[in-house]
This record gives sequence, C-alpha cells and structure tokens, in this order.
Amino acid sequence: MSASVAVYRDIYTEDRFRQTYGTEDQSRGRERLRDRLAQRCSCSQVDCLHLLKKRLPVCSWLPKYKIKKWLLGDIIAGLTVGIVHIPQGMAFALLTSVAPVYGLYTSFFPVVLYMLFGTGHHVSTGTFAVLSLMTGSVVEQLVPIPLGLNSSSPEGAELEAQRIGVASAVAFLSGIMMLCMCGLQLGFLSTYLSEPIVKAFTSAAAFHVTVSQLQSMLGLRLPRYAGVFSLFKTLASVMENVPHTNLAELVISLLCLAVLVPVKEVNSHFRERLSTPIPMEIITVIIATGITYAFSLDSKYDIQIVGHIPAGFPEPRLPALETVPEIAGDTVAITLVAYAVSVSLAMIYADKHGYSIDPNQELLAHGISNTVSSLFTCFPNSATLATTNILESAGGHTQLAGLFTSLVVLIVLLLIGPLFYFLPKAVLACINVTSLRQMFLLFQDLPDLWRISKIDFMVWLVTWLSVVVLNVDLGLAIGVVFSMMTVICRTQRASCSVLGRAANTEIYRSINNHNKCYEVPGVKILTYNGPIYYGNRSFFKADVAQLLGLTPERIRSREKALKAIEKREREAISSVEQGVTDSSFSSKNVLFRSEMAEGEVQAVLIDCSSVIFVDVAGARLFIQMCMECQKIGVRLYLANCNESVLKILTSSGLMNYMNPQHIFVTIHDAVVYIQQQREKPPENNTTVWV
Repeated sequence: MSASVAVYRDIYTEDRFRQTYGTEDQSRGRERLRDRLAQRCSCSQVDCLHLLKKRLPVCSWLPKYKIKKWLLGDIIAGLTVGIVHIPQGMAFALLTSVAPVYGLYTSFFPVVLYMLFGTGHHVSTGTFAVLSLMTGSVVEQLVPIPLGLNSSSPEGAELEAQRIGVASAVAFLSGIMMLCMCGLQLGFLSTYLSEPIVKAFTSAAAFHVTVSQLQSMLGLRLPRYAGVFSLFKTLASVMENVPHTNLAELVISLLCLAVLVPVKEVNSHFRERLSTPIPMEIITVIIATGITYAFSLDSKYDIQIVGHIPAGFPEPRLPALETVPEIAGDTVAITLVAYAVSVSLAMIYADKHGYSIDPNQELLAHGISNTVSSLFTCFPNSATLATTNILESAGGHTQLAGLFTSLVVLIVLLLIGPLFYFLPKAVLACINVTSLRQMFLLFQDLPDLWRISKIDFMVWLVTWLSVVVLNVDLGLAIGVVFSMMTVICRTQRASCSVLGRAANTEIYRSINNHNKCYEVPGVKILTYNGPIYYGNRSFFKADVAQLLGLTPERIRSREKALKAIEKREREAISSVEQGVTDSSFSSKNVLFRSEMAEGEVQAVLIDCSSVIFVDVAGARLFIQMCMECQKIGVRLYLANCNESVLKILTSSGLMNYMNPQHIFVTIHDAVVYIQQQREKPPENNTTVWV
C-alpha cells in the first residue's frame, strides 16, 4: 500500500517566513551573547574541576576504572607493547642518525606523558619510522659524520652529542608548534592531510626507510643522502659498493629476515587466536647479541655493533636551540605528519570501540610529550601504527596500559641496557624493514579507491610518486597542494543543470537524469552544485548563459524588442492623455507576451540549496545577472538560500535591483507564485497545494 502526502499552505517568501517563524529579536540575542560570555569567563569550583578533567584526562577516566574487567588486559597489552618498544626504539634511533639508547628514552618519556594527557584509549606512542626518517634527514644535513670516524673517539662523541642536540631541538620545536596550535584551536588543520595523502605518504616513506637500511644490512659504510632524489642516490651508492659487502653481516641480515618475516605473517593471520603476538623482535635481539658476544663476531668479521648503552636516566638539558632557524621549515612538515598520523589512529580505534577523542586535546598531549621529552634527549615521537595495533589486539582497554609499557622500558634503561653492547646493527636494520609490513600493504587499497573515487586515486598516486621520486618533505607538500587543487577545481567547475518537476508533486530534479521530470513552461529552473565565488563566477555565468540560450546577439535582439514595446506603450499613454483612443494600447505584459515566441523564458529561478557560500564577487554577479535579466524582460527569482548566502546578497545591495518578495523558501513556492502572476493579478492569500 503506497502512502501519499498532501500539503496545503500559504506561499512563503523568505521575508514572510522569517516574520512568521523567525528568530527572537536582536536585543534578546545580545542578552544571550552577554550571558554566554559571562558564563565562559566565570570561575567556580565546578568550572575548575571540569577544566582539570578536560586538560588532564587521567583525572576523568582513572576514577571510573574497572579493575576486574580491564586491569588484566591492560597489563598483558602494556607488557607486550613494552617488549616490542625495546628493539624498535633502538632500530628507529638508527633512522634518526643517533645512538640506539636515545630510542629507548623516546620509548619511555612520551608514553608516560600521553597516558596522563591523551584521550585515545588504545593509542601507543613512541618512535615512528616516518618521523625518524624525516628527523634523520635534518640531522644529517646539519651534523654530517665523516666516513671512517671512530664513534668511540672524543670527536665521535662530540658529534654524537651535536646530533642528538639537533634531533631534540626538532622535537622541542615540534612540541611548541603543537601547543600553539592547541591554544589557537587549530586541531582542524589535520583534515588537510586527507586519508589518501596519509596512506600514500606512509607507504612511500616505507620505501625510503627500506632503502636507507640496505647499507646496514649489507655492512657498508656509506654517507647518508638527503634532499631531492635521495632515494635514487642511496640506491646508486649501494649498488656501486655491493662488491664491498660484509658477508657476515649479509648472512646475519638474511637469517633475521628469514625468521622475522614468517613470524610477522603468523602474528597477522592468527591474531585472533593468539592471546599475545609472538615477540620475535626481542627474541632475535637477545639471540643475536648472545651469538655475537660468544663468537666475537665484531672483532673477527668487523661487524658493526650498537656499542655502549649507558644505564640510568639522562640528565635533563636544553636542546640545541641555536639551530631552530635552520630546522623550522622541516619541523613544520614533521609536526603535521606526527599530528595527522596520531589523530587518524586515535579516531580509527575510537570509532571501533565507541568513544570519542578531542583533536585539540590530542594536540596538547603530543605537544607536551614532545616538548618535555626533548629535555631528556628524545627525538620527535607520535602514535605508532605497529604498537597501537598490538596494544588493541592484545586486549588493552585504557591508557593505563602505557604505565606497564613504560615499566618494561624502564627496567631495560636501568638494568638491562648495557647488555645490548654486542647487538649487531644489521639486526636493527632488519627490524626496521620488517616493521613496515603494514605500510607496504596499503597498496591493497588502490583497487577500491579507483572504484570509489578516481580523484582520490590520483591524489594517492601523485603523493606516492612525489615522495618516492623527490623527497619525503617535498613530496608531502606536493600531495597536499595537489589535493587542495582538486578541491578547488571541483568547486570551479561545479555542475549547473536545469530542473524539471515530477508531475503532481513538489519535487524537482535534473532533467538530464530524470526523463519523466518536465520543465515548467516559461520558467527556467537552474541549480548550481557548489559555492559561487571569485574563482568560479565566470564559469557559473557562462553555464547560465548557455542553459538559457542567451547569446549576445539574442540578448541584444530581445533588449531591442523590449525597448520598442516600451516606446509604443509611452506613445499609447500619451495618446490617451490627449483624449485620443489607441486601440493598440494594452498592458506591458500582454504586448510583450504577444511579441515573444511560444515557449520563451519569462522567468529564471535559481535554486541555491547547494550554494554553501557566496563571496563579494559572487554577490556582484547576482546583481549583474539581475540587471541583464531586467534588460530583456525576464524576472529573476531565488529559492532555498541559506542564511549566510542571503545575508551576503542582501548586504551587497541586491535588493536594490531585485524585489525582496522574489526570494522564496522552496522552489515550489516560487513556481506557484510565478504561475499565479502570469494567470491573474496577485492576491493577498496565495497558497501552495500539492
């Protein structure tokens, strides 16, 4: 049984609708504004408590913590992630071009700070391959190390201190930027890094990471390249020096890959069956360290090892702030990537588990995390893909899992760290490469992306190629610019179409897509699916002219005919005043209608329901269109204008050229009004009936 809808009401112009159903008077609105400002500026115990819970989320979720339900899962997940953090922290420190111990520091301090200030229940922070790679490029540019320099020599120790000073300065400046963004409520900026950009960027960066680790896996001592085409320069250097490969380190790398890759696949395919992932990285680190020590592989085969790892906490010290002017540009890109990845991960798991995060609070959390940890010789950190996935799959429920993660790293820092002296760097390089599995698998999204949106597919492809071919920073910038250009182009060339009415309904749809919707005789109803602003006003004007068939010649012809009619009317009126009856005298509308061809457009109705905003240039275009329509005897009507569009059009002076009663609430109101005006004189009580 089909249902039906019957509507019988008055015709509503915007003015009439506002008078009937409008908002309260402005004085009461000002009172409400004053009340809101007073309320925001008030300071009470309740307000202070609310602010404390908002800015220090641990005060909100910890009192509600369900010990019996969540504690065991948080302990297991936290310990599992902590075990993964140890080898990954040391491995990513090599990407950052600093000593492995600084990776352990970066796996400890940010975890504790995010636990206190973060809003993501399942987010694991620490070292991230992409950030480490970007930071390492900055470090290599400012503090390059000569080939053959002994890292244990005084010169090597001094250069190492300079390197971590630069890396810490990047973290410090990145944290300050995030705190400023939080203060300015700029959490929305992460939206400019769309999902295709982030995925393409991380996938392409994985190639940079893999190529940068080849020299460590082959036992080559080569300079690290930065800047444009750095990936190809590194590949060329590696290929050129392949004959000098250290066979012992090559064998170690192959054995590590042969173990790590299958176990990674097992952890992925049997994730739901395994209570915790197999911690093969830490097992590999322990075994490799033991074998290297037992057989003195470092001295016999010249294998590069980690070397001395001091026990205990680092003394707090200021980063190399004198390098801030030189690192500012690179730090902007690092900050945006860190925040975009962190917020994206937090939102994914928040949606999955049914809670919400605060993007601005995330800025505060990561800002404090980077700023404070930089004082303890840490490099930039963020949420990490691998450990966040492990944390969630291992049964973590809240940020408390971070406490147990930090305890594991703390034990290593205080007691176990020096035991990793003989750990081969080739093992850490293999851990780096195998940790990128998820990033390489992002290629699987391309077929679906092509099917859903070819524009997003192009954004993905352009970003990926730019990052791989050019550089990480420059490629990201090109991806963002290209993505924004696609948005601009889509708004510039938005479609303008003619609407027709479905018979016996108030529904209007494009006649191109609905062949049973027909145009209203004498009325051309146009809709534009985008904003009207300085960038597309010429395209909009051209589309309207084309759809109306108003060529310059036709406009001049109609304008000439209209002037002739006005002249005859004036002559007829003059004859009547002189007492001479002119049988040809008639009203302007009747004369004009008789002059016009059958089916000629007498009214143009623009549906503004999809026009989200109009700027000054767009408003002036409406005035220009209104004046041109008046010249050829066509009336212009508007419908479905939102409040902001209507306000700008009114403020620009459109009402000086257009009757305010020609702006309607809906298309059907306007159509009924136009039809009534053509059939009979206007009445006070006009109605809409469908």
